[in-house]
Amino acid sequence: MSQRSRTSPSGSATALNDAYDTALLDLDGVVYAGGEAIAHAVESLGTARDGGMRLAYVTNNALRTPDTVAAHLTELGAPAVPEDVITSAQAVSRLIAEQLPQGSKVLVIGGEGLRVALRERGLEPVESAADDPAAVVQGYGGPDLAWGRFAEACYAINRGVPWFASNTDLTIPSARGIMPGNGAAVEVVRIGTGAEPQVAGKPLPPMHRETILRTGAERALVVGDRLDTDIEGAFNGGVDSLLVLTGVTDAAQLLAAEPRHRPTYVDADLRGLLTGQPDVATVEDGFGCGGWTASVSGNELVLDGDGAALDGLRALCAAAWTDAGDGICALDAGKALARLGL
Repeated sequence: MSQRSRTSPSGSATALNDAYDTALLDLDGVVYAGGEAIAHAVESLGTARDGGMRLAYVTNNALRTPDTVAAHLTELGAPAVPEDVITSAQAVSRLIAEQLPQGSKVLVIGGEGLRVALRERGLEPVESAADDPAAVVQGYGGPDLAWGRFAEACYAINRGVPWFASNTDLTIPSARGIMPGNGAAVEVVRIGTGAEPQVAGKPLPPMHRETILRTGAERALVVGDRLDTDIEGAFNGGVDSLLVLTGVTDAAQLLAAEPRHRPTYVDADLRGLLTGQPDVATVEDGFGCGGWTASVSGNELVLDGDGAALDGLRALCAAAWTDAGDGICALDAGKALARLGL
């Protein structure tokens, strides 16, 4: 089924770790949350890797370096080397290097991950607008990033210096809950300048290009928890995707997904990498999966039958997405999701 006409999750008779050569895995909400491994993640990744699947960890968080991320993964029990990690800092640094001469100064509003990635591309990170930078790059700098850093960005951008952003995620998960992400910080600079940055991170093409260049993937599967970054990034890149329900996306948001946010597959967690995926069939009364049948009655999604909750959700997705077409489903799914405990 074409990603652009998706009206139902797809099935796969083959386990996903055999059907695809590379998993492009988001980190926060997929592999770990608040720095701790998500249930079943480490074991599932180990099994997939042992079976020959390449694991690449793709993150919009530009704060940490690939070395730091790889060390964290290894500490959690999912051994990784820096080459397995692709960050939005790397993607935005390539974007800048394609537009500026080698050795150009770049004002960094962010953390060490940006500085390391810029040096990798032969660019010189600087800290002040007074350093005469040729560009400004902004990435997530952690919760303690000083307000004065935004002022430095504004000083340079208001002089006409081009502005780049690693990503524009408005929020980021933390051990204490959801907090403002780099997109919120980008809004501060946008207000102060009236300018628009060139953005590299998911869901935009520069990030997908960076992952393919660094992994050499031929049959890639994007695995993520966010519709507006991971799944939309897969859509923009023309590759398949697996949404896991261990992060920010809940069942109601999935049912309301517009076409670019509809994943190829849906599963509870990373154990979904190791299995096939059930087909959703068109039946007389609607759409069937497992022991469930989902249909539309008036302005409501209706669910009949019994079985695994995920199969019911897959059937509901087919009913909701088909009814919505190229739009967003506005049907009431409250009773149906309550039956599934979702």
